[in-house]
Amino acid sequence: EIDGDSFELQPGAEKLDVVLRTAEPAGYEVVLRYTFHRGSYVIDVDYEIVNKTSAPLSAYGYFQFLRDGNPAAGDSKMQPTYTGGAIYTEESKFTKVDFEDMDKGKVEYPKKAEDGWAAIVQHYFVAAWLPEQGTTREYFTKARDNGLYAVGIIEPVPTIAPGGQGSIGSRLYAGPQDQKTISKLAPGLELTVDYGWLTVIAAPLFWLLSTIHGWVGNWGVAIVLLTVIIKLIFYPLSAASYKSMAKMRVLAPKLQALKETYGDDRQRMQQAMMEMYKTEKINPLGGCLPILVQIPVFIALYWVLLASVELRNAPFILWIHDLSAKDPYYVLPVLMGLSMIVQSWLSPTPPDPVQAKIMKIMPVVFSVFFFFFPAGLVLYWLVNNILSIAQQWHITRGIERSKPANASR
Repeated sequence: EIDGDSFELQPGAEKLDVVLRTAEPAGYEVVLRYTFHRGSYVIDVDYEIVNKTSAPLSAYGYFQFLRDGNPAAGDSKMQPTYTGGAIYTEESKFTKVDFEDMDKGKVEYPKKAEDGWAAIVQHYFVAAWLPEQGTTREYFTKARDNGLYAVGIIEPVPTIAPGGQGSIGSRLYAGPQDQKTISKLAPGLELTVDYGWLTVIAAPLFWLLSTIHGWVGNWGVAIVLLTVIIKLIFYPLSAASYKSMAKMRVLAPKLQALKETYGDDRQRMQQAMMEMYKTEKINPLGGCLPILVQIPVFIALYWVLLASVELRNAPFILWIHDLSAKDPYYVLPVLMGLSMIVQSWLSPTPPDPVQAKIMKIMPVVFSVFFFFFPAGLVLYWLVNNILSIAQQWHITRGIERSKPANASR
């Protein structure tokens, strides 16, 4: 039975109770109360049990989520995000519980604890049971026959004497993964924002991005400024890489001459190339190593922009009204492709014809990929490319200008 046909939070009221009761006498009475709070995604869920029998009553509170295994609506196969269960305890910390692992019966997670929470996670959103800390609980997961998956918590109710009353409850959060909000609700709940194995880098990047947004009030502008800051931090490494690439570009005619001289004798050509690199004091890997150091940061920022709900429905300028959705007119992906073409002009031509063809095709391939990427991600890559082009052009121009002077000496 339910107390009422419809429910509405009245003007001026801060909370709304929805009460359900057991329909028939069963030797006990159960009252289930949902308390909704204005402006909050937290719902208080409380059970009250009255023992009407002549014997002590043992009861358990089941706080459970049921979900099918389908990806969240709007998820893209090109940018897969985690959909599944999660359990957190202070001892074991954050543990993902994959639906596929439930099917295989190979799920590993803490079974009992006196703290923590259980949740279902999907892109941008989380639903979590948040029992009071310090109470004994059992965590459970189960793959059901009807294609649904259960994740939840079982808590014992203290034994209820005949004629006595007992209660048990939990908070339920069902809402967006807003890190400022969920980090205050329970320890570790902010970890449901899935940054993958680079969380240690991604979390500070998100903090910096949020701080910049607090100054400028626009997430798109914040992305641009964060990209500039990261580029400045890595400027020395990038400069070393571009200097090496510029020297290789200057050396390209000599390398081509070696190729023509030795033809198919690859061993002698490699020896001659190594000797030339030694004479010219060039490390052929010098253009790659500094870039490799930066890759974890760029991947972490990718996940920050992909996983952060703060970018959902966040406008930038003009036609971009949602940084979490693809560019509706594909302007940013096209500009991204053009920037890659310019970068290829500034880079040394690979001596291998196959690699040279791949370099020419890459801008087209990446442009097509970026057609389906969120606009915020494409904006980040575009700004990063523009800054890289400016830096690379400046360094290449300086080295090529110094070439005649060095030759005259």
